[in-house]
Formats: sequence, structure tokens, C-alpha cells
Amino acid sequence: MSMKPGGRPSVLSLNINSKPALYAAYVPILRNGGIFIPTTRPYSLGEEVFILLSLLDDPAKMPVVGKVVWVSPANAQNNRPQGIGIHFNSDESGAEAKRKIETILAGTLTSQRPTHTV
Repeated sequence: MSMKPGGRPSVLSLNINSKPALYAAYVPILRNGGIFIPTTRPYSLGEEVFILLSLLDDPAKMPVVGKVVWVSPANAQNNRPQGIGIHFNSDESGAEAKRKIETILAGTLTSQRPTHTV
């Protein structure tokens, strides 16, 4: 397991306030689901991160653990925002995040609208 110095995963907080923003950030092609997190902090592929995820008007923060599976650098092609793609772990936290997100996005996951992801 790859972690930052000190032996603990990075902690990121992500608040997604709208369905279009969630659609743009969600990565349904990953087996366990995943999310794009805009950040300027450098991350390495395979690095484990701990995410506190807030969705729409739900005040509860969902704790989710995942791994960095891609990095979008500053000035990425097609004007994609700088940040990282996280693949949710196959544990209960990842499964719960995937379920909640796909319930919110039901009916829109087949859209051809552009996203922040692949």
C-alpha cells in the first residue's frame, strides 16, 4: 500500500452541491466506482487517499477510501481541470459511495455529456 510519508493516507474533503457537478466528477467505468477530485497537490499513482464526501444537500460526510488511478496535470488537454481520479476500494465504504452516487445519477449515466474524467 502506498501512503504519504508518516504512514497515513492523505485526507481530502469533497463537497458536491449539484447533480451536474456529480455527473462530471463520477467515474462509472471503474469497477468499484470512483470520483474526480480537483486538487493542485501532487499525488502518485497507487497512493491511498481517505475522502470525506458530501453529496448535494445531505449534511452527512461519507468516509470513503480509494487509490489514485490517474492524475490530470495543470494545463491538461481539452481544458480538463487539474486533479486526481480516485478508484473507490472494494470495501463497504466504497460500495456505499457507489450506491449513493448511482442512485442520485439514475438515468443520466448513459448521457454523452462531457465530464472531468476519461
